[in-house]
Order: sequence, then C-alpha cells, then structure tokens
Amino acid sequence: MKKKILTAIVAFTILGFSTTSCDDFVDTTPKYQLDSDAYFNSEEDYNKALIGVYDILQSTYVNVLLGEIASDNTLAGGESATDTPGFHQVDQMNHNPVNPNLKNVWDWMFAGVSRANYIMEYQDKTDFEGKEKVIAQTRFLRAYFHFELVKWFGGIPLKGDTRFVVGDETSIPRATAAEVYATIEEDLLYAIENMETGAQEKGRITKGAAQALLGKVYLYQSKYQQAADVLETLIQTNAYTLVADYNTIFENDGENGTESVFEVQYSDQEGAGFGCLQCSEGNVAVGFNGPRNFTGPLYDSGYSFNIPTQEAYDIYEPGDNRRDVAILNIADFVTANPGTTYGIGYEHTGFFNKKYIPRQGDLNLGDSKLTNPNNYRAIRYADVLLMAAEAFNKIGNDDKARTYVNLVRARAFGDNNHNFVASGSGLGDQIFDERRRELMGEGHRFFDLVRTGRGKLIPNFTKDKNELFPIPYEEIQFSNGNWKQNPGYN
Repeated sequence: MKKKILTAIVAFTILGFSTTSCDDFVDTTPKYQLDSDAYFNSEEDYNKALIGVYDILQSTYVNVLLGEIASDNTLAGGESATDTPGFHQVDQMNHNPVNPNLKNVWDWMFAGVSRANYIMEYQDKTDFEGKEKVIAQTRFLRAYFHFELVKWFGGIPLKGDTRFVVGDETSIPRATAAEVYATIEEDLLYAIENMETGAQEKGRITKGAAQALLGKVYLYQSKYQQAADVLETLIQTNAYTLVADYNTIFENDGENGTESVFEVQYSDQEGAGFGCLQCSEGNVAVGFNGPRNFTGPLYDSGYSFNIPTQEAYDIYEPGDNRRDVAILNIADFVTANPGTTYGIGYEHTGFFNKKYIPRQGDLNLGDSKLTNPNNYRAIRYADVLLMAAEAFNKIGNDDKARTYVNLVRARAFGDNNHNFVASGSGLGDQIFDERRRELMGEGHRFFDLVRTGRGKLIPNFTKDKNELFPIPYEEIQFSNGNWKQNPGYN
C-alpha cells in the first residue's frame, strides 16, 4: 500500500522532538521526552526517528498553497476577505511580521530541522548495517527543510548537527543565505553518495531525488554549470520518464509513478481538525482548493481558496492538454454536468486548482476537507527537464536546452509540431513561461519569479522587500536584538 511509510509514525509521540505546534523557535516545555540514553540503541530506534522526520513533510501543504497565492497564478479566495486573513495579506503583498500562516512555515520547517538534527546528534551512538542510508535520508530531509526556510526567509540560524536549545536564539546569529545554501549542498552531496537509486519502499528518498534537489539548489544560486552537470547526470540514468497522459499524473492511481522524483505521502485514514492542521496525515491544501458547497460528480466540496486567475487560464496555447488538467473551469463543468451546483466564494473567478482538488471516493476520515489522500508531487521529472533546459540555456548550450524543453512540449500537445526553435534569451523566456504552464498549481511560481528577477509581475510587489518574507515577530522578540528583521518589514 502506498502509505506504508506512514504507519510507523509512533516516533512523533515517543521521541520528544520539537513539536510542530510550538509557538516558539524552540520547544521549551515538551510534555514527554525520552533522553538519548534510552534511545538510539538499535536500528529500529533510528528508523522510527527517521519516520518522525518524514512526518513533517506533510505540513508543507501550507508552503504549496502560499507559493501559488503569493504569485500571479492565483488569488487567496475563501469565504470572505476576513477568511484566513494571513493568506489575503500574502496575496496583496501587505503581509507583516505578525502573520500566523507565515509563522506556520517558520515553525514547521524548523521542527523538521530539529527532528533531523536529533538523529544527527546521535548518529555515532549505535552501529548497524545500512546506517549510512538512514543518515543520507536524514540529511536529504534536513536539506529540504533548510531549502524551504532560505527560500522564504533568507539567512536563518544554523547549529550544525545539534538541536537548538533555550538561549541559542540570543547567541547564535542568523547565517547568511550563502552559508545556508552551503550546508544544503553538503547534505545533498552526502545523500547522493550514500543513497540507493531505487526506494526501499514508496515514499522513501532516492538518489535521484537528491540529485534533482541539488540541481534546483544550484539553479536558485545561479550556479548554472553545476546545475546542468548534476541534472544531466540524473537525466542520463534513465531512471524516470514522462507519463504519456498528463491527465493521469495527479489522480490517485498516478501517485509514485515513473515521473515522480520526490513525492510527499498523504493518507485519508486518520481524522484531523483545525486545532492542529499540521497533525493531519491528509493533504490539507486539497480541501482548501475545492469549490464551496459543491454538489455534483467527481469532486467533493472545499473552501475555495487558491483561485486561479483568468490570466493564468489564458496563458495556455490552443491545443495544450495541460490547461484543463491544471485548472477546472466550473462553468464548463456545470454545462457538461447538468444539476451541478456550487457556492460563490470571495474573489470568485470561475476557476479552481484541479490538480489538487477533493475527489469523490476517498475515505477522508474525520473532516473530509482536511484528510485528503492526494500526494504532493514535490519534484516531477518534467520539472527536472525544465530546470536542465534553463541551466543549459544559461551556459550557451541551446541545442540541449531545446531538446529538454521540447520533450515537455511534445507531451503537452501530443505531437512535435509545437517545438521551440529560438535561441539565447528568447529561448530562456520561452522556457520560463513553459515552467508556468507545466507546473501550474504546484507551488513553485512565486519563487521562480523571484529568483529570476521577475517579481514585478506580481501585483503589489515591492522590489528589495517582497523577495523574502518577514521573520515572525515572536522570533525577533525572543532573540533580544540578536536577529535583525528582513529589509522593509521593521
């Protein structure tokens, strides 16, 4: 079963890691904790701890939602302008350090780092065959959480292979973004060296995932030659292929398929509630994306957030099969399915994120809007090809760049009649636009705009400010002047 990896999350409640619901940078009052003397004494202990690190990946649903809402792809939506105001602030680019949803990103990603570092603190305590693979997965996950943090907030505090403790916030400085990226690269290079090509079970990190993430990390730093090298190495392994039918990728049967390089696993077999959204084993973003008060075939009702804009719908060319997979045109759907009804939410455009929309037939125990089983395809092979195309274009190898971007184009149109033939910056612009069409609704758009200097395309974007999000107010206060706020948010 695809969710096998999720069944061992007893580590979450046993190990006393920094909890994902803590209000502070560090968890100062753990309810229960086993110290290291009573743990990390067996291979099973390390593997349970590792499952606990994987568990935090499920909380990245908010990163995906906000990565779209912050961009020019979608509007916040919801029931009203006061429904989850943190989303609306990000949408309008008037967010400030007091924003609960941005604080969620900070808290939950640091919780992932803390869980990984608990393993790293005691990596040498007990030896067993294959331990390097456990450490490799741990370091990949730490790199992933660090990458999310540096994308959102810039430089962050680092403490090597140990967890933060009370008092560190007033003595350990924020590292520079370059220093954070350096530790991410180090972790991923270790993972590549020690990871297996194939997953031990579905949902586990692979060598290919580490190569793909490293390529993305290089791309974000404009290290185009390094990005081209590692992505080309990955492509030449032939370990992944584009799924022939784009429409199947985001359905349940398409999970962990041949195009999936790194996929966050979700389950609908445990209940959830708004009191602890990060505790849900289901993909919370899916319920947030669905139409309000929907009655009809195929889909379930949701909260009508993350609403695609007309402009996003219109960027697809005639004959592009991806538009109607990425975006649900509700008017067309009602015409094709008489009797369908739905509620009109705030900022209604007539469009919904169809890739991650509640689907009928899921178990969805507890709250059906919070426990959807749809896995998040964090890195797809199409993304790898487009990143490689971008990197090769930047280093002047347009032949290879066209080869990779046109593979994605051919799948989108079902033929080779829509290939790009441009060169230089013109080809670069086409590759960038192709990323938007291919990855619509997957949470990458804001960061693609920022890293390529196109932030001005985002409504209300302020240059030299909105490239980063503010450090949560509480964290600045706790640091007692040790950490400076990001520019423009004081």
